[in-house]
Amino acid sequence: MARQSALEVALSWDRLPVLAALAGLIGLSWAYLAMMAGGMHGIADAPDMPGMAQGAMDMLRSVPWSAARFSMMLGMWAVMMVGMMLPAAAPIILFFATFARRSREQGHRVASVGIFVAGYLAVWTAFALAATILQWALDRAALLSPHMAAASPILGGAILIAAGLYQWTPLKDACLGLCRSPAAFVMGRWRAGPGGAFRMGVEHGAFCMGCCWALMALLFVGGVMNLLWVAAITLAVLAEKLAPRGRWIARALGAAMVLGGAWVLAVGMGHGPVRHG
Repeated sequence: MARQSALEVALSWDRLPVLAALAGLIGLSWAYLAMMAGGMHGIADAPDMPGMAQGAMDMLRSVPWSAARFSMMLGMWAVMMVGMMLPAAAPIILFFATFARRSREQGHRVASVGIFVAGYLAVWTAFALAATILQWALDRAALLSPHMAAASPILGGAILIAAGLYQWTPLKDACLGLCRSPAAFVMGRWRAGPGGAFRMGVEHGAFCMGCCWALMALLFVGGVMNLLWVAAITLAVLAEKLAPRGRWIARALGAAMVLGGAWVLAVGMGHGPVRHG
């Protein structure tokens, strides 16, 4: 028993640098998002200049989508994915680090955990690119508010209903099952060397995206820069992946989204088109 306890202590100490690096990345990501959100809301909510806030937001919205603005939005989405997805990916990253350490002690060629994380984040960077392109398209069609939320209740309700229905699909269930079993994934799909570690990270990232892309789409409902909304979605992802009854939590969230989407549609259609002037 003492020997087993010593092994557990050694493994926990071995994980500390990885855990510290993850905490640092997540903390820096959220700090960056808070800084960006604060800047945007500072423009939108200028208190002592009547008419200035709306004018500033209209000006911000009218800024053309240059290469610089696209790059800025892409960077924002990429950082947001790091802050939202790394907390839920921490268990498999820590298990990979432990399994890699044991394999290295047995003389096997093993890549660092950083390469596995790089493969994982490469998938979410690709998702960030797709989200940026979608944001550009919605903004160009005047379907986004200055706070980057759906300007139309029909669009917002449709996103909620679509995301809610996806929560009940076999694909969602299969991807969630793989995300909830880090040991089975690492041991069943182990590949040696840097290329193998990167490929494992990409594979897990793909399953993770298959599990969570619909939840990420909800950012266009509550506002991409609404930090409370971002935090709520992050907690939903954590609950699905780490809580004991994660599958039922996913389905309960899906039912709530469908009901919420139906309510948004009903209210929006009841009010009719919004007239300005």
